Amino acid sequence: MDVLTWQQVVELLRYDFVRDMLVAGAVLGLLAGVLGPLVVTRKMAFAVHGTSELAFTGGAAALLIGVGVGYGALVGSLVAALLLGLLSRRDSDRDSVIGAILAFGLGLGVLFLHLNTERTANKFGLLVGQVVSIGSTDLWLLVSASVAVLAVLAFTWRPLLFASVDPAVAVARGVPVRGLAVVFAVLVGVATALSVQIVGALLVLSLMITPGAAAVRITASPVRATVLAVVFAEVSALVGMALSLVLGMPVSVFVTAVSFLIYLVCRLVGGKRQRVQ
Repeated sequence: MDVLTWQQVVELLRYDFVRDMLVAGAVLGLLAGVLGPLVVTRKMAFAVHGTSELAFTGGAAALLIGVGVGYGALVGSLVAALLLGLLSRRDSDRDSVIGAILAFGLGLGVLFLHLNTERTANKFGLLVGQVVSIGSTDLWLLVSASVAVLAVLAFTWRPLLFASVDPAVAVARGVPVRGLAVVFAVLVGVATALSVQIVGALLVLSLMITPGAAAVRITASPVRATVLAVVFAEVSALVGMALSLVLGMPVSVFVTAVSFLIYLVCRLVGGKRQRVQ
């Protein structure tokens, strides 16, 4: 394992692909941090995993036909989000629907990779991430899609939070709970597609779920939980990328390790607070 010196790391910052990598990580950290607490509150961790499998399928299909992986992953995630939002109308159906979609997406993605005869690192990157392959076009897609997701979320955050915390009362108050569920599933689908290029389909939960799960462990305030989740996600993404550059290992190893360490610390802090109270 070749370990870089800090001087060599500073030299790397002169390259466009390194700067694009860090910008992508920062944008994704913001997006994942904002969505994370709502995903945890709505108990959608399994849904995020299922959506990531369809993002993998879309990315594999894009590789096969020769278009941008990011666009394929985005289409795959949107299809998964719409299917989850439309087919899981009852809570009792949700897990079975997600399981069916997850298995189908994974199998189809493997088929697309098998049909692709080109030797490319993007095949493996779809599963575990390959952030250094992000180009200016992918970065533009990431930034523009993130802005769109955050804009929609800004207009729907209050009713979404209400519907997430107490859906029965929200329905009684006239909140369009079913429509909001589909909208939120689409937002999560877009964020998941963007995450796949950073940490891969198999490790997408490390950014989309773990920071939010850590934040809700130490605060019951939705606003504070969102702020903390953003901080945790940013630290996980940027510190993970920095360690990847220094140690020359896959970025997903460090992103997942940092986010899990933060979660463990928050779980310990939250447990001590509960015992004191």
